[in-house]
Amino acid sequence: MSSLLTSQRAMLALIQSGLAYTIDPFDQDRYQKLQTLLIQQMATTSNLSVATLTTMLTQDTGYVTPKLDVRGLIRHGNQLLLVQDIKTKLWALPGGFADVGYTPTENVAREVWEETGRHVNVQGLLTIFDTALRVDIPQPFQYYKLVFDCEITDGHFEPNIEVAQTAYFTLDNLPPLSKNRTTEEQLHQLMGCAEVVKVD
Repeated sequence: MSSLLTSQRAMLALIQSGLAYTIDPFDQDRYQKLQTLLIQQMATTSNLSVATLTTMLTQDTGYVTPKLDVRGLIRHGNQLLLVQDIKTKLWALPGGFADVGYTPTENVAREVWEETGRHVNVQGLLTIFDTALRVDIPQPFQYYKLVFDCEITDGHFEPNIEVAQTAYFTLDNLPPLSKNRTTEEQLHQLMGCAEVVKVD
């Protein structure tokens, strides 16, 4: 199933690029029919409906690229700060999609503040994770996850529309994780990182 999903994502990207660049109306029609057939096929191996997948997968225009996700690692001794999603009750590193108009460090600082109420100094980039390499955690999209080392300067948590609570955890006492966002293996790797790369 995972290799099938990889092929389906690649086909979807080709179809969407074709829709963006072809000027022949007959080719446009063929690409749209292929897109419909592919989404129907993806729905048979997913827990998402055709309508939901259509909404999710047809919003990109132009040349399709992986999506960009930014996360902040905030350490306190041998503990790390996680946020609990208000809907799923699962935990992850604070972060989310990168917004247009901000640098990567501005994006992660904004996400951390929105989710945790804490202002941070972003020390640098720790690593980049590619979700397509985790074939055991299938997702419709491919994401590049940029994880930054962050240090709190001030602030405190207040409940918001995304996060129910925040808390510090050790690696041997982790809560149920939102694996699409953060995995246990990623946290172990991150807590062992000492070097950072300075970025904008």
